[in-house]
Amino acid sequence: FIGQGAKVEQFEKELADELGTPRVLTVNSGTSAIHLALRLANVGQGHTVICSPMTCTASNMPVLERGAKIVWADINPHDGNIDPESVARLITRKTKAIICVDWGGYPCDLDSLLSLSEARGISLIEDAAHALGAMYKGARVGSVSHFTTFSFQAIKHLTCVDGGALACQDPRDYRRGKLLRWYGIDRETPRKDARCEDDIAEFGYKFHMNDVSATIGIEGLKGLRECLDTHRSNAFYYNCEIADRGLRHVKPLNYRDNSISSHWLYTVLVDDRPSFVEWMVSHGVNVSRVHARNDKHTCFRDAGNRNNLPGVDEFDAHQVSIPVGWWVTQDEREAIMDVMGAWDRVCR
Repeated sequence: FIGQGAKVEQFEKELADELGTPRVLTVNSGTSAIHLALRLANVGQGHTVICSPMTCTASNMPVLERGAKIVWADINPHDGNIDPESVARLITRKTKAIICVDWGGYPCDLDSLLSLSEARGISLIEDAAHALGAMYKGARVGSVSHFTTFSFQAIKHLTCVDGGALACQDPRDYRRGKLLRWYGIDRETPRKDARCEDDIAEFGYKFHMNDVSATIGIEGLKGLRECLDTHRSNAFYYNCEIADRGLRHVKPLNYRDNSISSHWLYTVLVDDRPSFVEWMVSHGVNVSRVHARNDKHTCFRDAGNRNNLPGVDEFDAHQVSIPVGWWVTQDEREAIMDVMGAWDRVCR
């Protein structure tokens, strides 16, 4: 069976256990999960959505599809996540949702963002594409925000080749989302004709996952703990070595003690990024910014607050990620540190 069937149901149950929340909807991509979350939040024409420009464009393009206007919030230049104080200044009567992005797998300040959103009756959508397995104050990411979206695209901690999921806290959103992900059709009630649906109350999408992708995801879950442990071990090694070697021109991001990153990325802040990138690549180490600021793209030209983002300016000028994945061996991470340390000495 290759459509949506028993394997999708099994995968959703196992994901729900992993995320610590009972209401998980699998979809065909992380981008579709954001589309669905915005629809469930009733975002539409005339509304604004407060977003971070420091992310994959897939985080923000669904807002345009809904006909809403993006308002850019600033970020914390020390961790790459959206700044709640900036968000607070941008909320108006037109604001319908906030999209926060867990940069590299490190959870945003969810308590502050939830306080802001709930005080004004707006939805908090957490883009956790990088953050499967991350922890926020003892709770698993996916069990905190009104909506949390995940990506199971090819290079994530868990892949379904492509796919995604949406975790909903409100049972009403979960029931509605289950309909909307497949054209609005109720697939759980008996039909007289198996091929012809009854009345469809609300139009939906072709966003559902299939059993082939779900089967790959089920197998991937078996190795998720080991994958996360390796990412975190590599990140811990880098943190310790940067401190022990006294690097002056390479700094790790500054994380709170109350959260645990999934470390899908290991981002550092460097004084001279062009020089750093050239040095690392010339010594056989692939490095990347991974994501560039979205507010410079022509397609987002109508978004508001483009010219007052000092945190984004600072972070975007200095951030770059080095290899941290499960495939990085102990010998390789030591070699990466040696190359990085040599660049730091040259800079002095």
